[in-house]
Amino acid sequence: MVTDMIPPAAAPAFLSAAGWGHAAIVPLAGDASFRRYFRVIDGSRRAVLMDSPPPHEDPRPFIAIAEHLTGHGFAAPQILARDLEQGLVLIEDFGDLRVKEQMEAEPASELAVYARAVDLLAELHRLPAANVPPYDRAVYQREAGLLTDWYCPAVGLAVDSDAYIRAWDAVLPIVEQSTSPVVTVLRDYHAENIMLIERAASHGLGLLDFQDALAGHPAYDLVSLLQDARRDVPEEVEAAMLAHYRTVANPPADFDAAYAVLGAQRNAKIIGIFTRLWKRDGKPRYLSFLPRMWGLLERDLAHPAIAPVAQWFAANIPADQRHHALEGFVPA
Repeated sequence: MVTDMIPPAAAPAFLSAAGWGHAAIVPLAGDASFRRYFRVIDGSRRAVLMDSPPPHEDPRPFIAIAEHLTGHGFAAPQILARDLEQGLVLIEDFGDLRVKEQMEAEPASELAVYARAVDLLAELHRLPAANVPPYDRAVYQREAGLLTDWYCPAVGLAVDSDAYIRAWDAVLPIVEQSTSPVVTVLRDYHAENIMLIERAASHGLGLLDFQDALAGHPAYDLVSLLQDARRDVPEEVEAAMLAHYRTVANPPADFDAAYAVLGAQRNAKIIGIFTRLWKRDGKPRYLSFLPRMWGLLERDLAHPAIAPVAQWFAANIPADQRHHALEGFVPA
């Protein structure tokens, strides 16, 4: 995982070849993967250098989805230059104003901003899916299994992993057999990955972090947006935005059940991922998100459609081994 924010050695030559030879390179961000981002500044020009070092990262999926999105009128970063061998990509700079900070600065804007984000998804869901792999049973099960692989051992629980798989097998057909269309699922569509930009098209929203896109159910990205792992979305806001999506997208009657199944699946996955980021990658700050994730998961488990999975959790993970079980490991 990312250990420093020193620009890659190949960056100066790459930028020079791209016409940015005199630009300053300023650290911008790392993320939960090996990717790193730097702002490139040359006078009044700004761009972002994405470092996706092989063999850990491959920038080609990001480029392909960015070009798919921009080709359909959505605001993904323009690709300014690329060196696939080095894993370097120079992309358009959307600035610093994320949806998250906008809503923190102006809480009264929350409903309006979320409505724009929901409208964008509804437009995306009217299009055929991009040429990406399917979000299929194997992927759902592998992701849900991150909870039993990482969280349960971390809290010292020996659980029935085979029954966990069977429980998900019992509910995933709700998603797989849904009459909803198969759409491009961005998979990390939330307030920290959506930028506010000065652009009339695409609802003034810039999209980031979509390189892991798959073809799947339209409820997934709504879950990602409205059951945000990193900020509290009030339940009444979630309900209002689901109602708004129903109005603008007219999903089938099975949509709410699929939303609950995918909410539970995603939240179980994230609990496992955040535990892994602590245990394997030395990033304990992610543990501070676990109480929120457990709260969201338990809300989804209350839906009748997901009863087999709820029963597994009731039998295998006691209440005192959930929300705050790893709290002592969270740094002050």
